[in-house]
Amino acid sequence: MSIILYFILILLALSILVFFHELGHFTVARLMGVKVERFSIGFGKILTRKYCCKTEWAFSLIPLGGYVKMKGQDDSDPTLRSSDIDSYNSKKPWQRILILVAGPFANFLVAFFLYLIIAIHGAPLIAAKDYIPPVVGKVVPKSPAQEAGVKSGDKILSVDGKSIKYWYQIGEAIQKAPDKISLSIQRGDKILKLTLSSKIIDDKNEFHQKIKRKIIGISPMVKADTIIEFSPTQALFYAWNETKKSSLLIARGVQKMGTGEVSTKNVGGPITIFDIMIKFAQAGFLYLLFITALISVNLGVLNLLPIPALDGGHIMFNLYELITRRPLNDNAYYYLTIFGWIILGGLMFLGLFNDFHRLLGGTNG
Repeated sequence: MSIILYFILILLALSILVFFHELGHFTVARLMGVKVERFSIGFGKILTRKYCCKTEWAFSLIPLGGYVKMKGQDDSDPTLRSSDIDSYNSKKPWQRILILVAGPFANFLVAFFLYLIIAIHGAPLIAAKDYIPPVVGKVVPKSPAQEAGVKSGDKILSVDGKSIKYWYQIGEAIQKAPDKISLSIQRGDKILKLTLSSKIIDDKNEFHQKIKRKIIGISPMVKADTIIEFSPTQALFYAWNETKKSSLLIARGVQKMGTGEVSTKNVGGPITIFDIMIKFAQAGFLYLLFITALISVNLGVLNLLPIPALDGGHIMFNLYELITRRPLNDNAYYYLTIFGWIILGGLMFLGLFNDFHRLLGGTNG
């Protein structure tokens, strides 16, 4: 497949994510009796449109995004108000909050179903490395595990009394355990009890921050082309757990970037997104589903940030009205919204700057 076809495929995948995000807003808005004047995939000049079901459906020039325009709401004039019964701002704050939350929720739901499809078909290792069976492949020489008698082929049943089902649970249990760790392992038909001391090493976490980590010196029995199979119940657990885990990971990353713990050089723009998605697409369809699910979660989390002009910012405005029983002052609303657009513009510029910096041979901080 040519790079052009991959580009079109990625554009289609991103458009689908945007469609479902806006469909979430659209569906709940209609349920709340709000007229949706326009549903657009993309921003800017409208390329094609069709009027159906009391809404104008459009494709616009800039495909990276989309919007629903509800009656009584206009981002170009944030102080616009309408007292009509079918307008957005005639609804109660809790109704508006539901409309706003529906977009990000739709992205989490899409991610859940994408992860579910991956699990049902058999997940490639990169999509399910945490769900490898807890069978020891390699034991590091002179490690605590080797000195305690752990051997290749042993199945870890429990760590310090905590039952183990997947490989990732071993690492979690070791970090929480005291220096002396009790292992229950299965070797053939025998169940053995071993005691060992963990070893502390210098390592890096998922944000490339230096950390101290406990290890015992074992790695899983797995190959690069390993496919992880799931039962229907396990597939549901995988989909839920991956959606939750990736949401929390992205939220933590944003928080760490905000506090300066993680460099803003890690912010990627559209070039980085397309580059990553094309590489995954070239690896196979399930790989593309995996990265699309991760981006869908990313879209959901980022839209919930309390930045004016994003769903999260509008949710904050409505929470203010819900608590104080009065709307935010028009001037404050207007200037906060403009400030929000400036922040978003700055983030977009930062992402593009980092993209070009990488293209020119720069590295992440």
